[in-house]
Amino acid sequence: MSKSMRFALFSVLVAVVTALGLVAPAGAAREIEPRPSTEELARQLFDLQLRSGGEVRVAPIGASNQGRPVWSARVGHGPQRLLFVTQQHGDEPLGTPAAVEFLREVGIGNDPHQRWWRDQVTVDVVVRANPDGHEHNWRYNYAPDADPEYGEAGKGYDINRYHDPAVAPEDNPATEAGLIRRHHAEFRPHIAVDYHMQGRYVGGDGREITASLMWPTTPGVAAEPLTLAKQVSVVARTAMDAGGANVSQYPGGDYQGIARNAYGLLGSGSVLIELSDMGPDHEQSQITSALTSMHAITNATADGSLHNTDPAEADTIPPRGEPLTP
Repeated sequence: MSKSMRFALFSVLVAVVTALGLVAPAGAAREIEPRPSTEELARQLFDLQLRSGGEVRVAPIGASNQGRPVWSARVGHGPQRLLFVTQQHGDEPLGTPAAVEFLREVGIGNDPHQRWWRDQVTVDVVVRANPDGHEHNWRYNYAPDADPEYGEAGKGYDINRYHDPAVAPEDNPATEAGLIRRHHAEFRPHIAVDYHMQGRYVGGDGREITASLMWPTTPGVAAEPLTLAKQVSVVARTAMDAGGANVSQYPGGDYQGIARNAYGLLGSGSVLIELSDMGPDHEQSQITSALTSMHAITNATADGSLHNTDPAEADTIPPRGEPLTP
């Protein structure tokens, strides 16, 4: 079966699920599932679209190599545009449920603050950018015949290394990275935040690091997007730490194909946020921490306080430290 046929069949499945009313009723008790299945994620997104009266707009930006939709969910219609990307690495899941919860909290409801917020900003979320990697529970996309420079033969590409602005989206060998590049070019976000997960580390003060972040570090990023990325980093770190997190700088590389660097080169205030994989007992708090960062970044953008943030504070964020040994 071709990829387009598989994608069409999946779309029919989503339509049937929605038509049959297999969505959570308004006011139902819910839990934040850290690893929703492919089908459950689609159900959640279309539930949000239905219950929000169309304030949350869901559409595929394309399909993975195995025919699974790569979803965009957009909320708000203001002039300030933000792009969140989750789960480029299939086995780094927690940014995805945080994004779904964010869409729920800002999209469902019509109180004055929500209406004001949606008038100021438009947030687009690429929700689970790597659905095949999620399905296989590995880092890469599904391209077993590839011999990637970044990735693993027999599995696929590390799509977070394939956002090079010098490569046209249609020529990108990593399918999902090409989809994100094209989506970024069409949406033209002022801010782009990429959510990942890392191992466990301890800071210089002996406290465990719960998350790390970093702005573009590749040469050639213009002053304006670099300043904006540092301001976003300060806002996110301040809010996450206020909620009990311990956020460090991420020791990222300067290769321009990394999303954090590529979208800085393309003019966005581009930030990487890595949630630490602290085990099942901490998953709910880590989801909440990511959710806190999403709210903080969008609220500071909406009310203009982001631009009053001192970008130099980003350089004072402590380094990540050493791996935490059992």
